[in-house]
Amino acid sequence: MKLLVYGAGVLGSLFSARLHEAGHDVSLLARGERLASLRRHGVQLAEAGSPDVRRVPVPVVEHPAGGYDLTAVFVRTHQVDAVLESLVGLEGDVLFQLNWAAGAEPLGAVIGHERVLLGFGTAGGTMEGDVVRYRAPNFMTRRVATPIGEPDGRRTTPRLERIVGEFRTAGINAKAEPRMDAWLKTHAAFEVPLGQAVHAAGGPVALADDPDAVRGMLRLMRQNLAAMPTPPVPRGFDALRTLPEGLLVATLRRFLRSPTAVHSGLSDASPATVAELDRLAEQMRAYARVR
Repeated sequence: MKLLVYGAGVLGSLFSARLHEAGHDVSLLARGERLASLRRHGVQLAEAGSPDVRRVPVPVVEHPAGGYDLTAVFVRTHQVDAVLESLVGLEGDVLFQLNWAAGAEPLGAVIGHERVLLGFGTAGGTMEGDVVRYRAPNFMTRRVATPIGEPDGRRTTPRLERIVGEFRTAGINAKAEPRMDAWLKTHAAFEVPLGQAVHAAGGPVALADDPDAVRGMLRLMRQNLAAMPTPPVPRGFDALRTLPEGLLVATLRRFLRSPTAVHSGLSDASPATVAELDRLAEQMRAYARVR
C-alpha cells in the first residue's frame, strides 16, 4: 500500500515515522519551514524528558501528486476545508484522523463519499522547535487503540481490514470502530470544554488547582453529551453524566496533574489551537440545533 501522510505536526510526524521504520511506502506532506527542516534532518523524535533525538528519514513532498492508495490526513479542524480542495483531483481513499464533529457528509460532498474514512490519532506530544516530543507509552496508553471506521457504520470492509492490518504491522494499535461518527462527537463533547478551560487557566496544572473551574468544565461536558444525537462512544463517557460531581472533579484534577495531560499538547495555547476549538464548538452547536 502506498501512503501519503498529509500534515507534518506531532501526529503526522509520529505516524509517518512509525510506518517508514516498519518498511512501508509512505511520504509525508509538509510546507514552508517545516518542509525545509524535514528535508535537512528527517522527522526528529524525542521522548518527553529525554535529551536524545532520533532522526527518521521519511520521504517528504510539498504537493500531493497522486498514485496513493491511502491519504491519512492529520490537520487541525479549521484547516480541513483547504485540504479538501487539494485532494479533489487525487485518487485513493482518504482517512481523516482528526478532531471532527460534523460527520462525513461535508467531506464526501467535496472529494466523493466513497473515498471517506473517519478516524482519530490517539498518540500525544508537543513540538519543540522541529523536534516532536512524544509521551512515553505506559500500561494505559498502550490499551488505547486508534479507531478507524466506515462512515456508514459497517463493522468491516476489505479496505478497513487492509488499513488496520497495515497499521498494526507498524506497531500502531489500530482497530475498526463501527460507530466512528459518534466516537468523534463524544470526543469533541469532552475535548472542547477541556481545551478551553485549560487555556483560560494557563495550563493543565493551573486548572487542576482551581476546583471551581474544573467543576464548571465538567458541567459543560455534561451539557455537550446530553445534546448528542446518539449515545456516547465509548460508553464509558456516560460516567461523566452519571457519577457524583465531587468524584468526577477529583478524578479530573488528578488527570490534569498527570504526565499524560502535561505532555499531551493541552498546554499549547497557540492561535491554531484556539481556532480548532472554536471550529469544533461550532460543529457541536450545529448538530445540537438539528436535534
